[in-house]
Amino acid sequence: MEQTVYSITIVGMTCDGCSSRLTRVLESSPGIHKAIVSHADGTGIVTTSPEITEETVFQIVNSAGFEAHA
Repeated sequence: MEQTVYSITIVGMTCDGCSSRLTRVLESSPGIHKAIVSHADGTGIVTTSPEITEETVFQIVNSAGFEAHA
């Protein structure tokens, strides 16, 4: 199975609860296989199906109340 991996910067997380919630939001989204989100580093590694674009990942993060960029 082909996968795409995006490394993103995430702004706006204030605690480990934020990173846990964002991980759940990402992993429950269609086409996203795995998400590793770090509050301490303000980063995320997101593994997706090939049809999921980086912009789509950004939109999911932004809709959860955070700001994502490359």
